[in-house]
Amino acid sequence: MQWKGTKSTQKNKPDQTRLLSILKGCLIGILAGFVVSAFRQMIVQSLNFVVFMYKQIALNWWLLPVWIILMINLAIFVGYLGKQFPEIKGSGIPQVEGQLSGNLEYAWWPVLWRKFVGGILAIGPGLFLGREGPSIQLGATIGQGYAELSHESEVDRRVFIASGAAAGLSAAFNAPIASTLFVLEEVYHNFSPLIWTTALASAITANFVSTGFFGLTPVLHIVYARALPLTMYPHVLLLGIFLGVMGFVYQRVLLKMNDWYKALLRFPDWLFGIVPFLLVIPLGFLVPQLLGGGNSVILQIATQLPGLSLLIGIFLIRFIFSMISYGSGLPGGIFLPILSLGAILGAIYGQTMISLGLFPPAYLTNFIVIAMAGYFAGIGKAPFTAILLITEMVGTLHHLMPLAVVSITAYLVVDLLGGAPIYESLLHRIVKPTMPHSGGKLDRIEFPIFAGSYLAGHQVRDFKWPQNSLLVAVRRGEREIIPHGDTLLLAGDTLIISTDHRNRGHLFHLLNQLPIETG
Repeated sequence: MQWKGTKSTQKNKPDQTRLLSILKGCLIGILAGFVVSAFRQMIVQSLNFVVFMYKQIALNWWLLPVWIILMINLAIFVGYLGKQFPEIKGSGIPQVEGQLSGNLEYAWWPVLWRKFVGGILAIGPGLFLGREGPSIQLGATIGQGYAELSHESEVDRRVFIASGAAAGLSAAFNAPIASTLFVLEEVYHNFSPLIWTTALASAITANFVSTGFFGLTPVLHIVYARALPLTMYPHVLLLGIFLGVMGFVYQRVLLKMNDWYKALLRFPDWLFGIVPFLLVIPLGFLVPQLLGGGNSVILQIATQLPGLSLLIGIFLIRFIFSMISYGSGLPGGIFLPILSLGAILGAIYGQTMISLGLFPPAYLTNFIVIAMAGYFAGIGKAPFTAILLITEMVGTLHHLMPLAVVSITAYLVVDLLGGAPIYESLLHRIVKPTMPHSGGKLDRIEFPIFAGSYLAGHQVRDFKWPQNSLLVAVRRGEREIIPHGDTLLLAGDTLIISTDHRNRGHLFHLLNQLPIETG
């Protein structure tokens, strides 16, 4: 009887794995929240100082040569940081995605402090770069550092990198739900319960820390008069098509920028940042209100709407200069610049329709809001994130339906034009899938089977599985099945495959084109 009681007690003992991961995720969220909040605050203060300096230079022109020399030296210093560790270049989101897919590895501490310092020095002077991508990489690197210092397993290490990424975006945007979904939808491509619960805990904790610095007011608090009626939905569809086409153009130009830099300039690529640092100077004198990632631009357009010709001019300036800024390889993102361009495009569409007598002016602000989601959904190909992100950033639920319609429309247009998710495309320009390895430390990957997948409806024996890998389990709901040759794979299953930890990226590549076993 005693033996049976002990067995029953052991059988009913709760699994604390998820609880421990959530607690560790909260700790990562606290650390990431403080680091990213400091990063965000220093960028704001730097930008305020830069605007002040341009006003002073306008009154004291002898300061201009000093300012030019300062900008050149900043560009050289930030470029040198990127030369030392190329992983700090650009947004940082492709690098995090590469880590989670197994295609990229780097040391956490050298990247952490260089991204922090380099990001402030690149974004603070007013370049058209966003803080959100660097914030994601800062959070992910903190998660990586925690995992390595506490000697976590490879699986837990990836969980904490993903959780740190969600915390970083949450602290940058005060949008914990969208931040979690962005990491799952766009970066990690996996909706494992352990991943999303830990990432959500990190994001909520980081958001709590960030609100202590910046308050509870939404980042893009835009007030509009009324909800969008059903009679306006044809315009929502047309706006989605317009944003999809413009989003595809954005993708193509952005992916070509680095090649154009190399073709036009004859000095080393780590010095390319000199170009945007110098070009931003005349913009600082002429249109200082346009400097930075675009947060203030969105709020200004929503409250004091310019005329159509001025809107087109603002769009061209921000589009061209954001391409020049990001294409140089400086540490800064495209997240917020994309949202600002989307807001401007929404205003351009609305003003055009108003001038044609096809659009009531009362709903123009609504279209500025929903256009941000549509433009991001098309470029990033992450419609769920776009919907929730704008909802949290604006601070109202009244526009969920038009957000959904414009996001899926823009997404489909970019898809039909052949566009790929921008961060995945940027990752492919950084690294290629690694070649197979064997004999190292064992790791495992989780590969989801989506509805419509070629794997669904086939038995395990039907496929020629890659070498140096072993299918060890199939997760179906809350159960894990030990597979054999006759096991039928279903949509919704997650394959758990053991392999060398250096082989993860190559294995993901092979699983996406798994051949049918003909023998």
